[in-house]
Amino acid sequence: MREKNERIFGPEDLKDLSPEQVIELYESQNNEEKKEIKKKSINKFQHYYIENPETELTVRTLTLTLKNGHTYLFKAPSGVYGKKEIDKATMVLLENVEIEGKKILDIGCGYGIIGITLKKEYPDIEIYMSDINKRAVEFSKINAKDNNIFADIRQGYLFEPWENEEFDQIISNPPIVAGKKVWMKLIEDAFVHLKNGGTLQLVAFHNKGGSRIKDYMKKVFGNVNEIVKKGGIRLYKSVKV
Repeated sequence: MREKNERIFGPEDLKDLSPEQVIELYESQNNEEKKEIKKKSINKFQHYYIENPETELTVRTLTLTLKNGHTYLFKAPSGVYGKKEIDKATMVLLENVEIEGKKILDIGCGYGIIGITLKKEYPDIEIYMSDINKRAVEFSKINAKDNNIFADIRQGYLFEPWENEEFDQIISNPPIVAGKKVWMKLIEDAFVHLKNGGTLQLVAFHNKGGSRIKDYMKKVFGNVNEIVKKGGIRLYKSVKV
């Protein structure tokens, strides 16, 4: 079937052209069509660290099972990180995070798996969650309700929703795909929004950006430790002193 914008060349268009010119004309059109196809393909790709994802909304239910046997269900929407499965880095964070203090912020929370799970496992903590992605925030609230927990969940870029807040602990599976300016600002602003003695704990694949995160945490905080090493994944911890 002919595409809507495809041009059809008839005898009147071609009668005064040489064979070489006819070939050039058709090759030119084919190249334009290829460029348009490529452009459409690029426009379909969209990483999750944006305010308004344009991907069609589909939702699947994911099951989280911890080593202690506790099981939780989460609705995971398209256009949000971890839509297809619960990623290994998140699992490493959940199984190894060191809970210190009461007021804890999960920044870049996605659909809420980290903050909600920690609140279920440690009921006495106060959990705060935020993400730039509006769909992520919407489903964080849905998942919090479904898992019967209370959390203060807000939408906005990094620490903009928490302008006047300080926390005992900040945790994150940071959005490396968004670029170094984002995760560097996350680390810088985390220092500002932590109470003295508070900790920042970030998880990442060490050889896929994590080593740079570790180095920058040390630069900003003056210290950094690796809580755990597992399958190329590290959980890094810095303390505000």
